[in-house]
Amino acid sequence: MGLVAVTGQPAGPGTLGEWIAAMVAVLFTALLLFDALRALIELLLGHWYLAVAATLTPAGLVAGWLRWKAIVRRRQAERLAHLRLDLVQDIDKLSPTVFEYAICDLMIRDGIEAVRVGGADDKAADVIGRDRNGRVIVVQCKHTLTGAKVAAKVIYQVNGTAQHAHGADVAIVVTNGSFTRNAAEYAAKVGIHLIDRDALRDWAQRGVALHELLKLSPVRRGWSGQRGRLRWHRRSWRMAGAADRARKRSLRRRPSTHG
Repeated sequence: MGLVAVTGQPAGPGTLGEWIAAMVAVLFTALLLFDALRALIELLLGHWYLAVAATLTPAGLVAGWLRWKAIVRRRQAERLAHLRLDLVQDIDKLSPTVFEYAICDLMIRDGIEAVRVGGADDKAADVIGRDRNGRVIVVQCKHTLTGAKVAAKVIYQVNGTAQHAHGADVAIVVTNGSFTRNAAEYAAKVGIHLIDRDALRDWAQRGVALHELLKLSPVRRGWSGQRGRLRWHRRSWRMAGAADRARKRSLRRRPSTHG
């Protein structure tokens, strides 16, 4: 059993012999390290291409990482220039119907062919899209008061219809509020993606792409010559409220056909 100091830490060498043994061990280790370093230097000097590779490889890795970060920032800036929605000033003030159009436009901004399909018989799907990998994305939108929570019942409905009724490869429930604990647990169990208030801020306000937000595999771009560009579209959510009001006025003016 080794000596233990009063502090509980192992004691250092005590006798002269122990000190000599420790110094010999340190010297031997230093010699081994010196020999290894000298052998490495001789190898690099004798094979110049290894020295170049040893220098360029870390530099290339750093340069590649910096370029990737620059591309991410550029694409995020492009998305924000194309469509940016402030969570408090824009999204919280929308009606549930206009919220669905806004989510649809955010998907289009991210390169997804999307259409708003919500209505009385939407079978728990407000927006349906298809990404460039051919995946069908079904989204259920729940616009609610700030601080309100979406219950597990919504997740049950989406799980029952997303694949069977709409052929979904990816099912999403998005809200400007949050989710109950039961809802989050069941969604994780059945593989339904949830976008709560914080995630919606990242998506709509900070420009994070949907596939990045949900950790989906990156979108593979086809041979179109449009790499990195955004497809502009009509921002229908800005006019959706007026369109709904006009439709309701038209229905009120329409004469009855039932006598």
